[in-house]
Amino acid sequence: MAKTLEMQFMNEDGKTTTVSIENPIEPVDPQAVSDAMDIIVSSNAFLTPGGPIVEKKGARVVERNVEPVEL
Repeated sequence: MAKTLEMQFMNEDGKTTTVSIENPIEPVDPQAVSDAMDIIVSSNAFLTPGGPIVEKKGARVVERNVEPVEL
């Protein structure tokens, strides 16, 4: 099971952009995620094709299960 923390933001064009962190520390601390997202927005650390990130949209933990099929 692979888990990824996806932090979703809005860019200047109003489109959603995602910053993903593999294998986040669990349990995920909502306040820490929110604080990190605030830093990303205020620092202009990421430039997207739609311009800089301007606001937080949301965050989620995505879990992916892969089961190989024997052939």
